Amino acid sequence: MTSSVLMSEMTWVEFEERVSQDQAIVLLPVGALEQHGPHLPLATDTLIPMGITTRIAERIGAIVAPPMSYGYKSQTKSGGGQHFSGTTSLDGHSLTSVLRDVIREFARHGVRKLVLFDGHMENMWFIVEGIDLALRELRYANIDDMRIVKLDYWEFLTERITEKLFEGSFISWEVEHAAVMETSVMMYLHPDLVHLDQIPDHPPAVFPGYDMYPSDTSLVPSSGALSSAKLASAEKGEMVVTEFVDRISEALREAFGGH
Repeated sequence: MTSSVLMSEMTWVEFEERVSQDQAIVLLPVGALEQHGPHLPLATDTLIPMGITTRIAERIGAIVAPPMSYGYKSQTKSGGGQHFSGTTSLDGHSLTSVLRDVIREFARHGVRKLVLFDGHMENMWFIVEGIDLALRELRYANIDDMRIVKLDYWEFLTERITEKLFEGSFISWEVEHAAVMETSVMMYLHPDLVHLDQIPDHPPAVFPGYDMYPSDTSLVPSSGALSSAKLASAEKGEMVVTEFVDRISEALREAFGGH
């Protein structure tokens, strides 16, 4: 038996035993392939949820499924937009359909406790739609005992940790793209992938209170980061990851009845 929490490293026999006998929670990271400035890798929105879910799985005896590595289209006001090289995205209905199919397959395997762990803000409502469509199909198949948690990991930072992380300069999660939180977490989880000498230091992007289509990409800093990451550090990243793992682990135990 493997000691790994990664589904991809288990045999089908091991996975079946964990699901049927242990009633293990399955964690599915839903990320993206999106620019994150000149200092962070394109896979940042996948690498961060993978790092967090792996630690949560070790804490609560869960299983981490292979991540969804492509997400919904980058939006100008939260991810910089689609015009950056390397940002490779799905249409909304494509993401919804894939998630619906994967949820349905997990149900067929006997999974009854599933977490869709969002690492890319733009995915939000397409994940919800995938869950809704999958559960509707499962009801037609007389499977009505599957429970699904959908969460955005950044929502689990307390005000105390947020204050320490941003040192009183927090603006919003939207313009935090490729900035202090993500850079700090990547410095802790994957320091070899962070180009410290390329961390941008410029004022935060300023957007109007409405959305215009086609988007005005001139409002996006040329770096792709929507605000400065100069306050980032590996120490802050460790603090934040610890907060996420502690609070999300406790939330999932509560959601699934003290698993």
